[in-house]
Amino acid sequence: MTSIDSSLNLSNTERQREARRVVQSSFLGSVLEFYDFLLYGVAAALVFGPVFFSNLPPTVATVASLGTFAAGYLARPVGGIIFGHFGDRIGRKSMLLWSLSIMGAASCLVGLVPPESSIGPWGAVILVVLRLMQGVALGGEWGGATLMALEHADPKKRGYMAAFVNAGAPAGGIIGTLIMGLFSATLSEADFMSWGWRVPFLLSALMLALGLYIRLKVSESPLFIAAASQEDKGKTAAPIVAIVRSPRTILVVALACVASFALQSTITTFGLSYAVDQGSKREDVLFGFTIGQIAAIVLILAYARLSDRVGRRPVMIFGCIASIVLIYPMFELLKAGGIMFTALAFVVFCIGQNAIYGPMGAFISEQFPTGSRYTGASVGYQLASLVGAGFTPTIVASLYAASDRSIMPVLLLTGAISAISGVFLWLSKETLTRDLTK
Repeated sequence: MTSIDSSLNLSNTERQREARRVVQSSFLGSVLEFYDFLLYGVAAALVFGPVFFSNLPPTVATVASLGTFAAGYLARPVGGIIFGHFGDRIGRKSMLLWSLSIMGAASCLVGLVPPESSIGPWGAVILVVLRLMQGVALGGEWGGATLMALEHADPKKRGYMAAFVNAGAPAGGIIGTLIMGLFSATLSEADFMSWGWRVPFLLSALMLALGLYIRLKVSESPLFIAAASQEDKGKTAAPIVAIVRSPRTILVVALACVASFALQSTITTFGLSYAVDQGSKREDVLFGFTIGQIAAIVLILAYARLSDRVGRRPVMIFGCIASIVLIYPMFELLKAGGIMFTALAFVVFCIGQNAIYGPMGAFISEQFPTGSRYTGASVGYQLASLVGAGFTPTIVASLYAASDRSIMPVLLLTGAISAISGVFLWLSKETLTRDLTK
C-alpha cells in the first residue's frame, strides 16, 4: 500500500507531472492495442479472403473474412464486463497490464496461423478464436486507459486528456497500415500473400514488451483510491449490477456513440477494399489511409479540447451532421482513385467522425460514479462498438454485392445510423461540469 498511499500525497507540481506521465502511458498503450486490433481489419479487407477463403469467389471471400473481423466486436462487451468488474474492485492499473498481454499474445499468433492450403478451414477457425481474444482484451483496455487519464486530469481538461486514448486508435492504425503498406509495396504479390503480411503481426511481441514496461511505471488512479478507501466491498453490489439497475444511461450512451463506430469500421474495412475494387493500387490506398489517420489524431484532440469549452454534446452532434453530409463526397473521392484523392477522402471522413470520437472518452466516462465507472464506461463503449461496428462491414459489403456494386445502400445505411446517434446525443445529459468525486 505504500506506493498507493504516496500517490495521494503528491504536491500540485508532482501531480501534474504524474498526470502527464499517465496520459503518455494511456496513449502509448492505446497505440499498441489498436495497432494489433486495427491491423487485423486491414488484413481482413485485403489479405484474409484469398489466404483463408481461397475456395470462394472473391466478393464472397471478402464478406467471409470481414465476418471473422466481426468476431472481435462480439467479444468486446464481454471484455468490458470482466475487466470492468475487477477494475472497479481492485484497480485500473493491473487490468491494463492484463489487457495488453492478452492482445499482444493473440496478435503474434495471428501471424503464425497456417493458410487454408495447409490446414483447410481450421485456419479460419483459429482466426476467429484469436480475434475473440483480441476483442476481450480491447474490451478491457479502453475503459481502463481512459479512466486513468480522466481521473488524473485537471477537471477543466478532462475531455482533452481522455481523448489521448482515442487518439491512440488512429496512431496505432498508422503504424500498422504503414508497415503493411511497406511490405505490400516492396514484396512481390506472391511473397506478400505468402509471408509478408504476417510480419506486422509478429512485431506485436516487441510492442508488447514496450507497452508493459511503460505501464508498470504509472501510479493508480487517485479517484479510485479515494473511493476504494471509503467502500465496504463486502456490502456493495457488483459494478455490473449497479449498471443494470439503471439501464437507460447505458442504452443512451451506446446509441449516442454508435455512429462513430459504424463509420469507422465501414471506412477502415469496406472503404479500403472499395478503393482497391475501383482500381486503386493497394499500396496507394494504404498510404492514403495513413495520411487520413494523421489528420485524425489532430482532429480528435482538437475536438476534445473544444468540448472542454462548449460541452461534449454540441461537438458530437455536429459530427453526426457532418458525417451525413460528407459521406457521399468521400466515396466519390475513393472512386476517383490515386493516392492524393484517396488521402483526401480519408481526411474528409475524419472531419465528421472524429467530432464524435474525440470527446467520446469523457462523454461516456463522466456518466458514471467512480465505484462503477470502469464497468459502465467499458460496457457503454463496447456496446456502441458492437452495434455500430461489429457487423457493419459485413452488412455493407453484402449490400454492395447484392446491389450490383452500387454505393447508394452504403450511403443510406451510414446516414441513418448517424441520424440515430444525433437524436440520442440530443436526449443525453451534458457532463462537462460534473463532479467526478461523487
